[in-house]
Formats: sequence, C-alpha cells, structure tokens
Amino acid sequence: MLRMLALARPRGMRFALGVLAGAVATASGVGLLALAAWLIATAAQHPAVTALSVAVVLTRALGVTRGVARYLERLVTHDAALRTLADVRDRVYARLAETEPVRRFRSGDLVARLVSDTDATQDLLVRGLTPPLSALVVGAGTVALSTALLTQGGLLLAGGLLLAGLAVPLLAARAGRGPGRRAAAARAELATALVDTLHGAPDLLAYGATDAAVARVAAADAALTRVARRDATILGLGAGATALVAGLTLWGSLLLGVAAVQGGRLDPVPLAVLVLTALAAFEIVAPLPAAAARLGAISASSRRLFDVLDTPPQVRPASAEPVPAAPADLRIRGLRARYGDGPDVLRGIDIDIPAGAHVAVLGPSGAGKSTLAAILFRFHDAEAGSVRLGGADLLRRSPDAVRAAVSGVPQDPHVFDSTLRENLRLARPGAGDDDLRGVLHRVRLDGLDLDDPVGPRGHRLSGGMRQRLALARALLTDPALLVLDEPTAHLDADTRDAVLDDLLTAAGGRSTLLVTHDLAGCSRMDHLYVVADGRVLEHGTPADLREAGGWFARAADTALGRSTPSGTALSSTTATP
Repeated sequence: MLRMLALARPRGMRFALGVLAGAVATASGVGLLALAAWLIATAAQHPAVTALSVAVVLTRALGVTRGVARYLERLVTHDAALRTLADVRDRVYARLAETEPVRRFRSGDLVARLVSDTDATQDLLVRGLTPPLSALVVGAGTVALSTALLTQGGLLLAGGLLLAGLAVPLLAARAGRGPGRRAAAARAELATALVDTLHGAPDLLAYGATDAAVARVAAADAALTRVARRDATILGLGAGATALVAGLTLWGSLLLGVAAVQGGRLDPVPLAVLVLTALAAFEIVAPLPAAAARLGAISASSRRLFDVLDTPPQVRPASAEPVPAAPADLRIRGLRARYGDGPDVLRGIDIDIPAGAHVAVLGPSGAGKSTLAAILFRFHDAEAGSVRLGGADLLRRSPDAVRAAVSGVPQDPHVFDSTLRENLRLARPGAGDDDLRGVLHRVRLDGLDLDDPVGPRGHRLSGGMRQRLALARALLTDPALLVLDEPTAHLDADTRDAVLDDLLTAAGGRSTLLVTHDLAGCSRMDHLYVVADGRVLEHGTPADLREAGGWFARAADTALGRSTPSGTALSSTTATP
C-alpha cells in the first residue's frame, strides 16, 4: 500500500488541498453544532438581540462553509485520485506492451487485475488517505476546545475519539484482512470462470459440459457473495462500535458537565457547548472503521496489481536506434534460446535470407520454429547469437524499433470486434481509404467493404480471410522482412493452398520467412531450412533437398503417399497435398 501511495506523489499538493478542505468541512460541522448549542442556551436566558446577532451570522457562515468545503474536498480528492488511477492504468498497459506478460495470467484474472484491482488505488486515496488526516487535525482541535471548557470532559472526549478513531478501525482492519484477500481471489475466480464459459461456449455445448461450467460460475459467485456478506458484517459491527463509543462518551460528558455545574466549576451555557461538541466530534471518526475494514482488500489488490507491474521483461531493454526499413539481408548466426531454466530450444542455428528472397523454415512440431519467429518479432529474447538485418543486430534494438522493420502474420492473429477499416488502421493509423482498399486488393479481400463489422475475434470472417487480413495489416507497415508463422494452420487443404499462394503473391519481392511444418508452397520458396531439435539439419533449394534424400525428401514422399523408408522419425508431422 505504501507503493500505491507513492503512485500519487506527483499529485501530492492536490491531496494536501483535499485534506485541508476536508478538515475545514469537518471543523465547520463541529463548530456549527457547538455554536448552535451556545446560541440556544444563551437565547434561553433572554439576552438582548444584539448579543446574539454575531452568533447568528457565524452560524450561517459555518453552514455555507461546511457545504462549500465538503464539495471542494470531494472535487479535489476525486480529481487527483482519478488522474492517479489513469496514470496507474497507463503504467499497467505500458508494462503489458513492453514485457508481453499477458500469457502469464489467465484472461479473466488479468481483466480483474486491470479493472477491480487497479480501482483499489482510488479507494485507498479517497477513503484511506483523506479522512484519517482530516480526523487527526480536527480531532486535536476539538479535544483542545473541550479541554478548555472542562478538563475532564476534554480527556474523556480524547479517550472516546481514540477508541472510535483508532482502536475500532484497527480491529476492523484486522478482521477485514482475511475477507479482503479472499474477496480479491474470489473476484478473480469469478471473472475467470465467466470469461472461460463465454469464450468456450461452443465447445462446452458440443461436449455437453455447459452445466458444469455454469455450476463453476455459480460456485464462484456464491463464494464472492459469502465474502461480501462477511465484509458487510464487519462494516456493520464497526459502525455499531463507533456509535456505542459515541453514546458512552456523550453520556460521560453530560454526567461530568452536570457535576461540574453543580460544583460551580462550569456554567450552564458551556455545559451545552461541551455536550453537543462531544456529539459532533464523532462525525470526525465515523468514516474510519469502514475505511480500515477495506484495507485488507486494498492490500490484496495492490499485491495483485504489482504482480503485473513487477513482471520481469521477456525482452531485455535495448537501443531504440532505427532498423533499416529498405529490403536488406537477414543473417542469423549461432542463435540460442530457451524458456526459463529449461533446456535450449534453439541450439546455435545459422540462417541467411538474402534481400527479396523467399525462405522457409521447416520441421516437426517442437523443433523451435515458432521460437525463432517470436525472437524475430521481439516477443522473446535469445540467450546468445546475433540476428542482423542490413547490418543492425535486432537483438540489440528495442522491440518497437524492430517491429517497424519486421512484421508479418503470427500463428494466431487477433482480429478486434470492430470494422475492417479499424482493424487495418492498427498498422497505420493515418492510412486513407484508398491505401486500405489497395492493400485489400493485394491480399484478395477487395470484395469486402471497409465499414463491414468483423465480429468478436473476427468470427464473421473465415479462417483464410483472417489470415489475409493479418497479412494486409503487415503490408501496411511496409516492413523490410515479412515473417509468416504457420499462416495456414487449422485450414483445410484447398483453403490452405489458396491462402498460401495469396500470401506469397502479395509479399512480392519483399524478403519473406515462412515458418511452417507444412510442405505446401515449398516449391515456390528460394531456399529451405529443415530444423529439428533446435538445430539446422539441412538446407538448400527445394530441388537440392529432394535429391539429397534427407528429411525433406522423406517428408515429401510421405505427403505424396509413397512408402517411407526406415529412419524417418523426424517426419512425424507432415502435410497432405
């Protein structure tokens, strides 16, 4: 929570003004009741009207001041809290974009972290920061006033305020610590269950698992409801304890005041002021137990929020120097990569892609092909080696600088629930409609209208159309290198061949790297690299590899339905023609 408070440091003056305005509003409320007590008690003695005129004016002034100060406190503190909340969201989104930790969290859980847990910043600043500081300032002044009227009354009020403003909130915070942690976890579980059920609805229906998924959502909702009920109980007990302490303090002040009046140590008018000041004083600490009870939930939310912000980067920070955008040679030397502490996925591979050449990297599943694509997209870092594009080492450039020169079609391109135009403009926000229609023509999507909605995850488009749309976005960036990572995965044979032909035709003379386990389209490639177990087994032109009789030749024979010689274990994943 201290780290969360530190996020508000740039707006410290705004919060200080909010605390000051809150203190003025609370002090005006206490002063209004104390002055009203003096006015009523004095008026009962039938003094001259002029003796009451100043008090009447002050009463009106305090009433106006209280409302204005309370409005200013709400305005200033909420403005500062919402601006801080916007900064926190920016930091979270920026960290997600820089480190790509999205896959480390479940989708529903990540939504809960970005929404509910981030909102905890606002709760802490508005309810957990301003009221306690205002209570400290005004409480001290109120105790000083009561002590000036009657020493015993001031000490009793100080004790009551300490009980209601410190002891009760501490007990509420302790009691709310467990429910707060469970509430954050239950909220995340409910969000995850909902997202999984909605996204997986077709499969759940197909396998008759809908009832189980709905039951999981209901169970998560019931768990959150139980935690909320426990939280409400704690809030109610805190409010009741504060009211009890306030009542006892009020009766104690009244008894002490009456005894002082009877003993001649206090006049009747100050007695009324003392008692009603004690009554008004507990307005100062009334919000504190509820705020303290929320500290457990805020603390749990802050931990979950900083889990995202503290996620270590998958790509080391590097220079933001630009990468050559014109067609350039790509030279990969000694590239090694791994995931975490696991074994090397890439074990020192060497690959050359001349400017304007079309090169394919082939191999069975698990060979390290997608890891190679992730490194080129700068979604993953290498352990050793170099990747030079036109002389610039991509491993020593920032992800943004690399992606300005390297683009393409990832294995599972995301299509946003918007229009075709907006999906294309992700790549080039300033592109005009003529540019967009031109690139659609190149990928053979010119039959679609730019205003056509594509639906959630592009469900209104076929699989081949989504791949073409992803390629259109890549072409809009005018990259020096185009990377196609399994662009025909999950497509039937006819659609696969048509889509691959369109992708390679649209790529034209641009340097292109095709990463695939499929043999379709290999005859159109200038050079092939066969990768297995993180190493390059063979490379050459398609004709050379057929003549060599290695992995590629055996896989091609299998794809054509020919008998497969012994020793072709590497061809476990092949394609159909």
